[in-house]
Amino acid sequence: HGQGFYLFEDKPDGSPEIVGLGVMKQDGHCTYLPGGEWILCDTYPDQNRYQKPYLYHTTSRRFVPLGAFYSPPRYTGEWRCDTHPRMSRDGRLVVVDSPHAEEGRQLHRINISGIL
Repeated sequence: HGQGFYLFEDKPDGSPEIVGLGVMKQDGHCTYLPGGEWILCDTYPDQNRYQKPYLYHTTSRRFVPLGAFYSPPRYTGEWRCDTHPRMSRDGRLVVVDSPHAEEGRQLHRINISGIL
């Protein structure tokens, strides 16, 4: 933790590459966006119970927060609600799971078309 993420390639001579060194500091659910320049990721709840999805640009090392979603204390253990960020097919929206609006688990859309 705190170092970055490791990218492994399924090759006999492939050694892991560190991605986001010093920037992607927390474990999360990450995926490369089409084109391989951006990573979409999130965090587990911090000490104040906020989960923070974000974008990371691999070549410029640009870190773009996409929000802070409060996770009520009852959403812990097997009942936790990870944000699991994912992108729409057209690349304009990110969708996250979150109970932050006190309406139970809901899907929330974030427009990222002006960022990419």
